[in-house]
Amino acid sequence: MSVAEAGRVEVVNFGCRLNLAEGEAIRAAATRATSRDTIVFNSCAVTDEAVRQTRQAVRRSLRERPDVAVVVTGCAAELEAERFRAMGARVVRNEAKGLAESYLQNSCASPRRRGPISDGLEIVPAEDGPPPSRGNTDILGATPPYTPALSGADHARAFLGVQTGCSHSCTFCATVLARGTARSATVESILTAARTAIDRGQREIVLTGVDLASYGDDSGTSLAALVEALLRLPLERLRLSSLDPDRIDDGLFALLTQDARIMPHVHLSLQAGDDMVLTRMKRRHRRADAVRLVERLKAARPEIAIGADLIAGFPTEDAAMFANSLALIDDCDIVFGHIFPYSARSGTPAARMPQVGRSVARERAARLREANARRRHAWLDRLRGSTTTMLVERDGRTGHAENFAALILATPAEPGAIVPVRAGARDGDRMNAERISR
Repeated sequence: MSVAEAGRVEVVNFGCRLNLAEGEAIRAAATRATSRDTIVFNSCAVTDEAVRQTRQAVRRSLRERPDVAVVVTGCAAELEAERFRAMGARVVRNEAKGLAESYLQNSCASPRRRGPISDGLEIVPAEDGPPPSRGNTDILGATPPYTPALSGADHARAFLGVQTGCSHSCTFCATVLARGTARSATVESILTAARTAIDRGQREIVLTGVDLASYGDDSGTSLAALVEALLRLPLERLRLSSLDPDRIDDGLFALLTQDARIMPHVHLSLQAGDDMVLTRMKRRHRRADAVRLVERLKAARPEIAIGADLIAGFPTEDAAMFANSLALIDDCDIVFGHIFPYSARSGTPAARMPQVGRSVARERAARLREANARRRHAWLDRLRGSTTTMLVERDGRTGHAENFAALILATPAEPGAIVPVRAGARDGDRMNAERISR
């Protein structure tokens, strides 16, 4: 969770990097519209815990800050709008979160007029109730392009959302219910946003989206083509967020392994390491595909660090199936694991499958995290004495190496600078680093 504050508006972002990018558009829209103190919770619904955290934060704000307008948007608000309204919060739909009109008193949004972040919107009186559909077409039935979401200047890196929604049907995921089918921003609009980040001194851009690898499926282009266009800008570092392994085609593979400006850090949406579980999840790859992809990536560019999303305790997962997921951490050399226990999401097919139980899922998630921590620490220890470059965060001390290893400088450097460093001893999950001459 991160908080960005601007004047009389606070935006609290939960969950994914796309939410972080969209949070800046929310802040700007609410700032233009509000005449009173407002806090906007930009929620996440990927797990029960994410929704619980949002509810808890909303209740606390309503109780402790009665003079502040409390607004909830994002995926949890999309799926549980009535529950948040019952608490006393106002709800803004995902499609409307970037419109100033959404934050006017006594209004809510329905899909009609095009606005920032997502679909076109028209504002209707709150007493008319929320629109019944979560679709993403406009009044003529067309699907408008996504508007890129660019994070603020408060981070050394810029997070740039280039698509939203998902057109797949994974059995565990409620994203399509909350964000609709996949929609991409135009290449030119993304380049304009990227130029804004570059012009304000942000030397690394992180591309993000709900299903980033599907970028361009709805517009006749591809993620590889977008990356090539971005690399024609004076951009020093480009990083990609989570990628579906079955969508890394030859063009994208070549860029990931051959262009030095693309950081050697590949995060894969793996979810499980057992073929039966992957089948029941309706994933589009199998275990051997993931292992082979990592082998190919590392053979072509050995310094690539692998991250992965993994779910523990998926319905019907037995001990042998879990063991396959546990072994995947070593088999795919996963050093950055995004690991969480399965939680049933209402309206998804997996919620109707035989459940393994919350305590089992949590215990298995803990074992995956322990195995991942061991793998990460061994990897960091091997980096000691190596040289790399580091993007310095706004505090002047911390930052990330090209391979996303977390570093802390012995002496401060200019925030936002890219400096050469030598990695020292590991301190937990990050490395001490010393600035060196080029």
